[in-house]
Amino acid sequence: MIEDANTRPSASINEILIKNIETNPFQPREKFDDEALTELAQSIKELGIIQPITVRQIKGNHYQLITGERRLRASKIAGLETIPAYVRKADDQAMLEMSLVENIQREDLDAIEVAISFQRLIEECKLTQENLSERVGKKRSTVSNYLRLLKLPAAIQLGIRNQDVSMGHARALINIEDTSKQLSIYQKILAGGLSVRRTEELVRGDKVKKASRKTEKTETSSEYTKLKEQLSRYFSSPVDFKRNQYGKGSIIIPFDSDEDLERIIGFLDRLNK
Repeated sequence: MIEDANTRPSASINEILIKNIETNPFQPREKFDDEALTELAQSIKELGIIQPITVRQIKGNHYQLITGERRLRASKIAGLETIPAYVRKADDQAMLEMSLVENIQREDLDAIEVAISFQRLIEECKLTQENLSERVGKKRSTVSNYLRLLKLPAAIQLGIRNQDVSMGHARALINIEDTSKQLSIYQKILAGGLSVRRTEELVRGDKVKKASRKTEKTETSSEYTKLKEQLSRYFSSPVDFKRNQYGKGSIIIPFDSDEDLERIIGFLDRLNK
């Protein structure tokens, strides 16, 4: 949206030489759409700038950009020599926080860019998730969901940035603990163009299988425990099992002396009669 460059709602807005403005070293945004910048530059030529940028004065008549890099870039393309700007007093910490918060409000950011900005606000600006949710005007659960995206494998994060998969797909994949399984389902999404609903079904199916295997293992373990107790009572010795993942193993019956061994053999002989 472009505003009239001649509109001056406050005397605090100054017309500053673009050549005297250096870019923001804390700019969290990494990608700028060239076509969109060209369109914005054309609109600026015709209508001027609606929303002034925000800068801080660093020395003399030189300034450092706080927010509005897209507008600044487009103004350069449009050939402007000056740009309307709010001049604010801000230290590096305040600059970083303002830049990140403004960046998060943009509609064209991908989910990973948002997540990285959230993470930086927490780590570099010492904000809690609750403080952060208040600053950016989003629910705490929303903030948490974005942050969880950064736990996904790099390949999936790149897929989100390239819009190969949506936020919905990513949120489904987050619920899988196994990285290899996450990547496996991610590849199925790409290969089959799976919808978010179908992805959620795959994830639920994987969780059901995992729970079933866990239950089966628990039940088997319980059966072996009961059998060990029965044999230990029978032989009056702490019987143990050694078993590998394929089900093969051995029964171990310890003995304390030759007499004890003969006693156990006697029990075995009786079992064979």
